[in-house]
Amino acid sequence: MVDIAILFDRSESDELGIRLTAKNIGIKLGYVPFHKVAYGFDRKGYTLTSGGRDYTDTLKDARVFLNRGQSKHRRIFAAAILESIGKDVVNPLNVELTCQSKIRSLLLFAAKGINIPKTVYVPCNVWEKSDAREPIDNAESISALIEGQLGSSMVIKPDAGTHGRGVTLARGHQGIVEVLHGVESGITNPVGVVAQELIDKWFFDLRIIVSKEAGKAPYCQPIALVRGGFREFRTNTFLGNMVFHAELPLGVLRDAELCGSALAGDSPAWLIALDAMPRIGADKTADDYEVKTHLSSLETPFAE
Repeated sequence: MVDIAILFDRSESDELGIRLTAKNIGIKLGYVPFHKVAYGFDRKGYTLTSGGRDYTDTLKDARVFLNRGQSKHRRIFAAAILESIGKDVVNPLNVELTCQSKIRSLLLFAAKGINIPKTVYVPCNVWEKSDAREPIDNAESISALIEGQLGSSMVIKPDAGTHGRGVTLARGHQGIVEVLHGVESGITNPVGVVAQELIDKWFFDLRIIVSKEAGKAPYCQPIALVRGGFREFRTNTFLGNMVFHAELPLGVLRDAELCGSALAGDSPAWLIALDAMPRIGADKTADDYEVKTHLSSLETPFAE
């Protein structure tokens, strides 16, 4: 019998940290892979097996599951399976479904009065099939609609996806049209185009952790992960940017707790990582050259 089980498609440094933490605080943690396995089910019950091992008992014994699937779509399927057999899941299916979509998340935030970048959604694909041999090119029409609300400088991004993939800075009418021509409908961008105002976040953004235990108020961790660099406007660590930490002011803590509550709805317990862009603008405490010099001096130790 285990207290809680972790479900994952591949074990990385985060999963190792979870295992070590569970061991240190005396939690008996079960492990359930969710990649090269087969989940079989009918009205009589269910099984979970890999090529050489049966995980059905672990699936039955654990009451709570930490859903650590790397793929968003895999996490959604995992949450649906676990909830269908009566398990408590962190995070629940409704949270995963909302967080999968930037538009759904941002609509919730805006409805709760939370500051978000000005966002425009056009429910029209750039390329549409027609009876003719060539597809219809809607880039000019979509560009006009977006520019009418955001002007001539913007960020065009997929509705889903991670690591900054597909997130592109577009400037000027022709530049926007060229970026739009590269937007195709698919798993990370089911239909339409998402565009946002360009936030002057200087050289960094924040990864903020906010959580809630059953019966308690939401809580935002006071220390945030800072991802920074001058390589380009995207600051994802996946692109080689550096990582620091920062103490969050009270206002940001409260906003993060509001964001988490909006995403989670009435779920009794959840754990959500939020990406936040500080609107720095001209409110800088140092010039770019000074910051770049400090970052350059850290590149070697950071790589090591």
